[in-house]
Amino acid sequence: MTVTPVAFVDALPSEPVARRLLDDYFTSRELGFTGARGYTIVHPGDAQFTPPRGVFLVVEADGVPVGCGGIRSIDPGDAGQVRFEIKHLWIDPRARGAGLGGALLRELESRAVGFGATQTVLDTNASLEAAAGLYRSHGYTSIEPYNDNPNATNWYGKAL
Repeated sequence: MTVTPVAFVDALPSEPVARRLLDDYFTSRELGFTGARGYTIVHPGDAQFTPPRGVFLVVEADGVPVGCGGIRSIDPGDAGQVRFEIKHLWIDPRARGAGLGGALLRELESRAVGFGATQTVLDTNASLEAAAGLYRSHGYTSIEPYNDNPNATNWYGKAL
């Protein structure tokens, strides 16, 4: 299935369309999460996704919001990398299979490079096998934990 045209629209996490997508994302995580501690929901603040510290994007397919994701600046790595973290990358299940997740990931990486990033990092949970496959297929490799996210079991990084 191919969905066209696709647009990436800058939004703040608090804007209604972004908030609705994030709520859908968090609901899907709660329903499918297999962690022993349960799933901890933390709604992102606008400041961390405001340029040049980061950006939050809404994915539109044929003018309909179908996904979201963001990048935010985090502390430099041990080797002094300029790091941006990918957060809340999600595509509505009804729009999956059209390559939108990969397109969003590439767009977020491009935006990170525009902000001066030399590395992107992200965390995920082992139960999210499709997400891990997406990240690996786009050049992400396992790294040591860089945060203490209670939902995360796997951490990935990619040099840009």
